[in-house]
Amino acid sequence: MKALTLILASSALCISACNRSDSSDETANQDVTMADNGMGNGLDAGAMAGPAALPTTAPQFVNAAAASDRFEIESSKLAQNSGSSAAVKSFAQQMVAAHTASTAKLKSTVAGMSPPLTPSDALNAEQQSLIASLQGKTGADLDAAYAQAQVTAHQRTLDMLNAYANGGDNPQLVNLAKGMIPTVTAHLNSAKGLK
Repeated sequence: MKALTLILASSALCISACNRSDSSDETANQDVTMADNGMGNGLDAGAMAGPAALPTTAPQFVNAAAASDRFEIESSKLAQNSGSSAAVKSFAQQMVAAHTASTAKLKSTVAGMSPPLTPSDALNAEQQSLIASLQGKTGADLDAAYAQAQVTAHQRTLDMLNAYANGGDNPQLVNLAKGMIPTVTAHLNSAKGLK
């Protein structure tokens, strides 16, 4: 269980690079580097389990939110298909719907920005590992692992949203983060009640 928590903690805040371009200047297209998004710091998953750097730039926030949504959708589909608890399956169904809507809102927000950002929802190695560990479970074992993963993931997401809402560099994304806080708080409280 500790390894699951460590993997989820590190994966929730690791983000992948995204491209951004300025439509008025083709040469302004830049990649967000691994150093910019916190992945190039040389830390392994165990070292990242402590307080991880929260995203402070628009590209970091966009990628962290997109990856979080994708993780939630994929892990929740596993719970719907292989879990045994009616409460877990119901919660998982709600998470698929909520995080699909969250992804759509994120994409529409960044498309209207100048320059627009393209969210990268690529799961990093830790997220892929956690999904793989959930794939190996069924029934009550999956229910328990999924419930724990949801508490951890939603707490990390809430921390990320609060941090960006209070110090983010893009006003549109700051408003998006602020608007998501009540929903993520409700999801976290529901996840804590799963059995």
